[in-house]
Amino acid sequence: MSLSAQDIERIAHLARIRVTPDEVGQVQAKLEGIFKLIDDMQSVNTKGVEPMSHGLDMVLRLRDDVVTESNQREKFQSNAPEAAEGYFLVPKVIE
Repeated sequence: MSLSAQDIERIAHLARIRVTPDEVGQVQAKLEGIFKLIDDMQSVNTKGVEPMSHGLDMVLRLRDDVVTESNQREKFQSNAPEAAEGYFLVPKVIE
């Protein structure tokens, strides 16, 4: 994919980055290199390759989902400016 100087300036404007006229050629070369890499990666035959959820093929150790802390709601809410029915009360900020 070839990009023009106008394409680079538009991309820079959309990305809110400043690209001087002297830098347009460098940015253009870098972006074209990125697009070439993407094209190379898309041309790889991945037929029959299972998608992976993680880059490393490993199994995570699981632990039982048990409560290890005691309920301290009253203690935590005791220093709150306002609390009611187990909830922290905060000032209304959206009308």
